[in-house]
Amino acid sequence: MSAAKSPNRLLSSLSDEEFGLLAPSLKRVTLPLGTVLERIDASIEHAYFMESGFASVIAGGNKEVETALIGFEGVTAVSLLLGDDWSINKTFIQAEGTAMRISAHDLKHALGACPSLHGFLLRYALAFSVQVSQTAVANGRATIEKRLARWLLMAHDRFRSDTFPLTHEFIATMLCVRRSGVTVALHVLEGDGLIKASRKNITVLDRAGLEKKSDPSYGIAEQEYERLVGKLAGRTAVTTSNGNARSG
Repeated sequence: MSAAKSPNRLLSSLSDEEFGLLAPSLKRVTLPLGTVLERIDASIEHAYFMESGFASVIAGGNKEVETALIGFEGVTAVSLLLGDDWSINKTFIQAEGTAMRISAHDLKHALGACPSLHGFLLRYALAFSVQVSQTAVANGRATIEKRLARWLLMAHDRFRSDTFPLTHEFIATMLCVRRSGVTVALHVLEGDGLIKASRKNITVLDRAGLEKKSDPSYGIAEQEYERLVGKLAGRTAVTTSNGNARSG
């Protein structure tokens, strides 16, 4: 498989040389709903370049709160990109899908062998940190309606479908609010003609309206991702005399 054929945006943006360092260690796996990818206070065994579906990063002990989503635009185990192999959060599959899995050992080896690969993935790590910080801002300042609109937009980005399976209880857990609050917020968004909600599914009817409703809680992290990562698609790399690759 070539990098260009992967649905994962990070992998598809790699040069042939960079992807070649990862390819022998990548394995496509199916990830059912609820699959735990990282545990709290445990070593990280694998990183997952998501191709479909998405994972949720959860912080906290008894009162868990979602801090980030990872879909086809990213990779789990961001700590590995920063030189650590220990997880302080829980990461699990929130929407079933597939991913290219690589062991922590093999990923760290590839990062050490190729500075341009490491540099590119560090830019993703920075974009990921912006998403986390914007989630904190939204949780602290935005109304439930704005937070819900932001979350639905983020899910919509990663599902790449207007209709997706979500229950009121599940959304309440992710937003760390009461189920009744989510139900009221969904009714508000539905009353504005932005979505259609049923017991197990939500359909986005007016994305532009959702973006306006979420303002300013949605958009900053997404713009930073495009600035840091998205515009680097199609890069080339030049192999140096010691076998490493550098951006060209």
